[in-house]
Amino acid sequence: MELLLTIFDQQTIEIITRLLVAMLLGMILGTERVFAHKVAGMRTYAFVSLGAALFVVVSWVMTEQYVGLTNFDPLRMASQVVVGIGFLGAGMIIFRDARLEGLTTAASLWVAAGIGVAAGFGLFTLAAVATIFMLFVFIGMWAIEKKIKQTVGIWDNGEL
Repeated sequence: MELLLTIFDQQTIEIITRLLVAMLLGMILGTERVFAHKVAGMRTYAFVSLGAALFVVVSWVMTEQYVGLTNFDPLRMASQVVVGIGFLGAGMIIFRDARLEGLTTAASLWVAAGIGVAAGFGLFTLAAVATIFMLFVFIGMWAIEKKIKQTVGIWDNGEL
């Protein structure tokens, strides 16, 4: 019992909470992508958000351990999440038959990483609001965009 109390101290519970929130919010975003029949789905978004949160949590814990001993900036690691997710996003974008594909997926993975960073820093309200905004863009804006394209006589496959 004492071992469990040592393993699950207040800091560990806080870390688990941050990672869990990031993962769950990523999964919510990925669920919409599954319904939209996109390649990147629940697991991809959960991984991106969880991974971003993990890097932030590692940075946060290391900062606490080395405060005053070295010039360690936790924002440096968080900023590198942006670089890493940019690489992943670039791989999602392809040019096929005079059409650009995957741009929305790449951009949304970038935002999912931002949500993970927010959750990693413990900014749960910010992460949740950003998730809601993303769902609005995914769902609400899709319907608006479809209506606009129908009005001007274009749609993705050339049909109305």
